[in-house]
Amino acid sequence: MFKLPKENSSLRPSALGRRGFLIAAAGTGFTLAFLRADSSFANSSLADSKVAPVPAVTPAAPVFDPSIWFELDVDGMITVNIAKAEMGQHIGTALARIVADELEADWSKVRLRYVDTDPKWGLMVTGGSWSVWQNFDPLSRAGAAGRLALVEEGARLLRMPVSGCHAKLGAVHGRGGSISYAEIVRRGKLARQYTPAQLKAIVLKTPQQRSLIGHRVQALDIPSKTDGTAQYGIDAHVDGMLYARPKIPPTRYGSKVVSIDDSAARQVKGYLHSLALQDPSGSVPGWVMVVAESYAAAMRAADLVQVKWRAGAAAHVSEQDIVNYASKQLADASLGARLVDDDGVEQAFKDASLTLERHYTTSTVLHFQLEPVNALAQKVDGIWHIHAGNQWQSLILPVLAKALKVPQDKVMLHTYLLGGGFGRRLNGDYCVPAALAAQALGRPVKMLCTRADDARFDSPRSPSVQHVRMAFDGEGKVSAMVHEASAGWPTQAMIPALLAKDKAGHPYDPFAIAGADHWYSVGAQRVRAVSNDLANSSFRPGWLRSVGPGWTNWAVESFMDEAAQAAKVDPLAFRLSLLQATGRNAGSAPNAVGGAARLAHVLRRAAEKAGWGTAMPPDTGLGIAATFGQERGMPTWTACVARVKVDRSTCMVKVEKLTMVIDAGTIVDPDGALAQAEGGALWGVSMAIHEGTAFLNGEVKDTNLNTYTPLRMADVPELDIEFVASTQTATGMGEPPTTAVAPAIGNAIFAAVASRVRHLPIRPEAVLKGLDRHGAV
Repeated sequence: MFKLPKENSSLRPSALGRRGFLIAAAGTGFTLAFLRADSSFANSSLADSKVAPVPAVTPAAPVFDPSIWFELDVDGMITVNIAKAEMGQHIGTALARIVADELEADWSKVRLRYVDTDPKWGLMVTGGSWSVWQNFDPLSRAGAAGRLALVEEGARLLRMPVSGCHAKLGAVHGRGGSISYAEIVRRGKLARQYTPAQLKAIVLKTPQQRSLIGHRVQALDIPSKTDGTAQYGIDAHVDGMLYARPKIPPTRYGSKVVSIDDSAARQVKGYLHSLALQDPSGSVPGWVMVVAESYAAAMRAADLVQVKWRAGAAAHVSEQDIVNYASKQLADASLGARLVDDDGVEQAFKDASLTLERHYTTSTVLHFQLEPVNALAQKVDGIWHIHAGNQWQSLILPVLAKALKVPQDKVMLHTYLLGGGFGRRLNGDYCVPAALAAQALGRPVKMLCTRADDARFDSPRSPSVQHVRMAFDGEGKVSAMVHEASAGWPTQAMIPALLAKDKAGHPYDPFAIAGADHWYSVGAQRVRAVSNDLANSSFRPGWLRSVGPGWTNWAVESFMDEAAQAAKVDPLAFRLSLLQATGRNAGSAPNAVGGAARLAHVLRRAAEKAGWGTAMPPDTGLGIAATFGQERGMPTWTACVARVKVDRSTCMVKVEKLTMVIDAGTIVDPDGALAQAEGGALWGVSMAIHEGTAFLNGEVKDTNLNTYTPLRMADVPELDIEFVASTQTATGMGEPPTTAVAPAIGNAIFAAVASRVRHLPIRPEAVLKGLDRHGAV
């Protein structure tokens, strides 16, 4: 999801790879820690925090940089510190097995520790399918460095040459003897430093030598999630805490409290106060917190408290206003940024023998994660402790500091499992009201939102409008393509410092246009991104699983089918003819080796598995779509064939089967990858034909699951998912499968009943309109 601009590349999580290692015995255990290679890393956190300097190491009392990534204790237990958020994707298991494989650890003795915020962890963010991709190499080298140090010390204790020893399953083996890692820790004198150059020079295992990566092993967090001992943010508890539920104002911005009437709430046993928050950070303007001694009292009292607001300007804004505004923006060629801008676009259209233009739209989409947002705030010894599940700790820490008017080093965010994230908890704004209420009352406060509160306070995926054009030359070949998109920009709304810039210096949000810069060779190409500032000022656009490609790929792949139809070519053959793996689409090392050729491969394979070209029953069709996933810098090549049946009497669409082929390079965790692909594919179905709301008078129309209706179990299609066997760079799995599903469904609907749909979600009335237009009924 997150591609940082080049000028901010030092903010990438992989910055930890620039440091060396220090290995030493400490107390009762063995520790591997990162040494700071230079002062540049001191500013590598979005929080502008400083990394503690590396203390001098002395033989008598070894000390080391606190950036510690794993520990081995005297009992042989290995604890891997995870600075990522676990929200069901088993990221801890994936990262731990990268370390453990190179360390030659006994997997049964590996444990996870999800760490709290501290500058030593650098940038803390979990999103964009980044985690494995960004950390595979540095964590591999961390494990390998630990193994080498243990082998050296084990050889000394065994009185054998290092060259005659090797590590296996948590022990060092030599000719005629072995010693466990635990015993090495107890008896040895572990002390070794690695410079960045030495780390880079370590020869890592070949894919054939790996024993954990790519193999099926038990996820480490399954037992606690199964027996109920796993702790989620909503489970956080401290003695003496109060409970609060918010009264959310009518607009996200600009609302002001006029009056509060809590007379009816005073009859609720346990009700204490209703507080109008004063928020210096601007995160929750116009919020009122209803505080009580119990959760039940806070819930009941909040329903009885009457608040009058003066609403902000968005109170008069509707979804259609936002869409109309976007259309006007796209009509003005001077607006926005051109992240792809080839010469010859206009001339190609002028000389074209055939041109095609289509418009695509998507509605507002809510997150509706299982666990509604919540936070617990407490001040202890001058430090603000915030307990919540969060995906981007480095983003919310400075906001909390601003809200509380304290230095950032006086705020600590404690890590919990997330009961669903999907991008909602990248924006940690829900921590602010709990902190402000605790500060005002001088007591710990736990804020809990109802599902309706959560929906009204969501950072939804913005509605989008896209115009796509294509030109064909006299020989019928594609000579130019233009893709223009307007939507709310989450990066602009929450962290504008990370906006990218085009060649002319115009800013743009990569997460609102990624996917439009596709891998098809289309002659002269232009991709333009426009920020819908009416959307930005009406609500807070957020990152939602798949982000920009959730709408851009809908347009690209729907348009490719329409272009194939115009050219009178099979949709699969048309795509393959454009996947030439030349020029910008040739691919590059290390992440995109093979380029468009790998996308062509998964397309062919998915089509073969799905029976592309075979006769279908009446009103049933196959539709195909492809994606490179989240961003060109980290392509996960994905193809999807959807089989759908359309009921002509109701125009209801039933997705019968999804066939998906994915090339994500090296698969670290097969079970986790499959689970993510299945979840992503089903989320794609959900957003394609079920999910979607609209803004009405500045608020979302649907606030609960009675009217906002995600995919139900009865509508789950058959899934056939295959991974390409590969030893290439491991790329992301969290979001790519989502992005190919909607256009595959839309294209299948056309194949079934010749009805072309161009809006998400796909409603029966849109299918009916297409049938009427084509004279099919």
